[in-house]
Amino acid sequence: MKLRFFLDTANLEEIRSAISMGVISGVTTNPTLVAREGVRDFHSHVKKIAQMVDGPVSAEVISLEAEGMVAEARELAALRENVVIKIPMTQEGMRAVKVLSSEGIRTNVTLVFSPQQALLAAAAGASYVSPFVGRLDDIGEDGIGLVRDVAEVFSIHNIETEIIAASLRHSKHVFDSAVAGAHIATVPYKVLADLFKHPLTDQGIQRFLKDWQELSKDNG
Repeated sequence: MKLRFFLDTANLEEIRSAISMGVISGVTTNPTLVAREGVRDFHSHVKKIAQMVDGPVSAEVISLEAEGMVAEARELAALRENVVIKIPMTQEGMRAVKVLSSEGIRTNVTLVFSPQQALLAAAAGASYVSPFVGRLDDIGEDGIGLVRDVAEVFSIHNIETEIIAASLRHSKHVFDSAVAGAHIATVPYKVLADLFKHPLTDQGIQRFLKDWQELSKDNG
């Protein structure tokens, strides 16, 4: 299975731009990202995103109790069939995942910081788990190592839950996540744009243009 790219944003213009590049297959978002866009109606905005994107759109609940999470999840899942529900890695969250899984509602367990948490999420029926790479690096731990450990243990036990490498801060994080065995890398728009860049690519384009200009003069 090839590595897939999701865009971590709530900005509609960023999503349109990324779709036009032909490289993203889903979106992850949350109330914080939506609030940054000055949007008041979270559900309406999630629906707009889900209509734009063919693949999964992860939208996060805000309740901390399982009953509230389930109620929110049902409302979000009803917006469009490609909406996936982001659930926090807590005991209440796993209770909600178990219920939602039994109802055929896909879930993405977020804020995963250990292989044990990832295993619990998979056991509860999560469709995806999101280990947070950058946040672990911030406290001196090995974020990519977490992705690698989760991928290894999932492979050993033939666990079908997919791994979304999240909290990716730069292009090296993306490469390392791919090597570590992540199924998906979810990235901010800036990181996605940076993946296209390399100084030798820029130099090569400039050289081609210069050579073309010289050739045009000779033929003129």
